[in-house]
Amino acid sequence: MKRPTLVYDDDCGFCTWWADHLSERSSIRLVGFSDLTPELRAELPESYEDCSHLLTEEGVYSCGASIEQAFLRSDIDGPAREFVQFLRHFEEYDRLRERGYQVVANNRDLFGKIVSKTPPARRDS
Repeated sequence: MKRPTLVYDDDCGFCTWWADHLSERSSIRLVGFSDLTPELRAELPESYEDCSHLLTEEGVYSCGASIEQAFLRSDIDGPAREFVQFLRHFEEYDRLRERGYQVVANNRDLFGKIVSKTPPARRDS
C-alpha cells in the first residue's frame, strides 16, 4: 500500500507550517518541490508548482482537494471533519473549496505572518 504523500512548496513558510502540522497528526509523508524524485514528478500534473498535491492509492488530489484529503487522513477529529463531510453533499462545495484554497494561496505572505516555519528550501545545511 502506498503511503499518502503531500507534495508542497517547500520554499514557503506558511506552506511548511501547514504541511508539518498535518504530518505530525497523520502518517502522511512530506515531499517539497525541491526534493521531488523523477518518479514522484511523473505522477503530478504538468503545472504542479501551482498548488499542493496529495498522492494516494486512490489517485492524485490537487489544490484544495489535497488539503481536504490530508486533513481527513489526519487525527484532527471533531466538528470540522463532520462539517466537511456535510458540505460534500452540496453541488457548489468543490468550487468554493478551490476558491478558498486560491484565496489563501494568493495571500501566503499575509497568512505567513500569523503562522510560519522556516521552509526546508531555506534552511542552512
